[in-house]
Amino acid sequence: MFDCTIQVSGSDSSDTSVNERTGIALLRRAIGQSFAGRIAIVSSFGAESAVLLAHVAEIDPATPVLFVDTQQHFPETLAYRDTLVRALGLSAVNTVSAAAEALKAHDPDAELWRFDPDACCALRKVSPLERALAPYEAWVTGRKRHQAMTRVALPFVECVDGKTKLNPLADWTASEIEAELVRRGLPRHPLSVEGFPSIGCATCTRAVAAGEDPRSGRWFGTGKTECGIHRSPRLAA
Repeated sequence: MFDCTIQVSGSDSSDTSVNERTGIALLRRAIGQSFAGRIAIVSSFGAESAVLLAHVAEIDPATPVLFVDTQQHFPETLAYRDTLVRALGLSAVNTVSAAAEALKAHDPDAELWRFDPDACCALRKVSPLERALAPYEAWVTGRKRHQAMTRVALPFVECVDGKTKLNPLADWTASEIEAELVRRGLPRHPLSVEGFPSIGCATCTRAVAAGEDPRSGRWFGTGKTECGIHRSPRLAA
């Protein structure tokens, strides 16, 4: 059986501070030891992305970062990606997109999102990311338990499709993320201060009201809650 576990032991983790949070210690070990050269960070460069990317930059700024350009993003997201890359000194950010031939065949008018959002996500996000992740044995997400009811039991480590998947910020609360953004003086996504706590494509994302689920503005009115990238794990630790 494929082993998707990562162990963090105080007795042999000389590279890890005793005060470092579990998820960050896992991230440090995965990048520097367990999956060195075989791990990628997947980032949407969204409202909370800066915290994870700041930790990655501290560990190794040359760690591959994958950003899926659906070609339907807010222009603010693309500008924020470039701003954050410069601010953190990330040197291996790769932007991936659906092939032009696939878009021409399946969504020539860029209107697929209107009548089949699942197919649109599969075409513009899921398939391109799967291809980009193929060379890697492990990948890292910025998901957190506080983001939605569907994520309240999110583990630090999952095994999905034979790859190890890390969620190092799983136990961070919204207030802790905010405090870290402030403490580090990290750049903010322009839309995050305009009522967009979760930011996807411009076609399918709206601002949310105070007290609403942070992800309720995604795919609003469709009942859809995930893009399809995050499938159910076969093994969790």
